[in-house]
Amino acid sequence: MVAFFLLNLCFITYIVDLEQLVIANPAHFTYPWWPPAPLVNLVHWWGRTYDPLLLARPVWWKATIWIDELTFGPFYVVAVIAFVRRLDWIRLLAVMWATAMVTNVTIILSAEFAGAHATPHPAMVLLANLPWLLGPTAAVIRMAPSEHPSTRPLGEGPPR
Repeated sequence: MVAFFLLNLCFITYIVDLEQLVIANPAHFTYPWWPPAPLVNLVHWWGRTYDPLLLARPVWWKATIWIDELTFGPFYVVAVIAFVRRLDWIRLLAVMWATAMVTNVTIILSAEFAGAHATPHPAMVLLANLPWLLGPTAAVIRMAPSEHPSTRPLGEGPPR
């Protein structure tokens, strides 16, 4: 989970997603100071090759990006600390994040497959987005069954 949260924090949220907010029109833009130009080019290549919705950037799409920037990003920082330190209070936040993430990804994939800017490569787009369905599912499986998913009573073996 920590690696997944770090990937999201360090690459997806504040590079891939941020690019979609700082560059309004990927057809006509000046490179921003952040994200770096090679990573902007990578995002645009992905959009041109597999994901036209990413380049179209409708208002609802940008709303999901703002959710990522303002809520998921800070959550990832807190989650990394909580998971590393094995703090149980992250349980409810993790389940809330997972629910919101699966909701966002379901809406996005619906548009990717059947929307105005549907991908010509649905299998690739599904494969690329699958971690954002499986990661939250793994978080719920880890967090939901126990009030204390990171600690254990005396005499028990290591936590799951």
